[in-house]
Amino acid sequence: MAIDTMRLSKPEIVNSALKSMEANLHAEKLSTREAVAQTCRTLFAFGHDSALSGQITARAEQPGTYWTQRLGLGFDEITPDNLLLVDEDLNVLQGEGMANPANRFHSWLYRTRADVQCIVHSHAPHASALSMLEVPLEIAHMDTCVLYGQCAFLEKWPGIPVGNEEGEIISAALGDKKAILLAHHGLLVTGSSVEEACVLGVMFERAARLQLMAMAAGTVQPIPPELGHEAQKWINTPRRTDATFAYYARRAEKMLHPF
Repeated sequence: MAIDTMRLSKPEIVNSALKSMEANLHAEKLSTREAVAQTCRTLFAFGHDSALSGQITARAEQPGTYWTQRLGLGFDEITPDNLLLVDEDLNVLQGEGMANPANRFHSWLYRTRADVQCIVHSHAPHASALSMLEVPLEIAHMDTCVLYGQCAFLEKWPGIPVGNEEGEIISAALGDKKAILLAHHGLLVTGSSVEEACVLGVMFERAARLQLMAMAAGTVQPIPPELGHEAQKWINTPRRTDATFAYYARRAEKMLHPF
């Protein structure tokens, strides 16, 4: 017998829709190396590149190791075959070349956050512009609520992130959040999967762009907390994240290879 959904409460409809997405949303699952390489290319297509700046890393099978891109290659040049496997001291265990010395603060984050499987750090233009103002990221639009309550702020730049001090500072400032805006630097997001980190990276830059546009016109008005948290839980589900990652990947590859 069909249910008359027009008589259901909002919580009932939300729960039903979440169950339906769990059952019906499917996306091909990539290996860790494939997902990291795709994330690099996706973020390039979405404007996150800044020459050789920025790092994308993901935990590997052996504890204390992770995959990252080779220094000297742009995000758009990354493939699963040219990724490096490194240890916490950035010694290359597999692959050719060297890792970015700035990867050191990733090692600190992995040490302090067992839940983090992937880290995306980029100098995307709108997030970088916002960081120059020393203004925190404000999540005030429904689409960006995937980051609602999840974004920290490091208000003072500690300098280039190649020392252990920077790793300690950044990991402490991030705390238990998923993302952080680094003053005079850029964005950093973490994920329980590579797919989640990629999606949050794309949305972080969109949120920064929207904020700058809104600030140019007036004052950004906050979302009521209960609605922000409701939206965050609605958007940030593994099935939806995987489907969004797959869409972003398709879109990025079309942009990178239009013919």
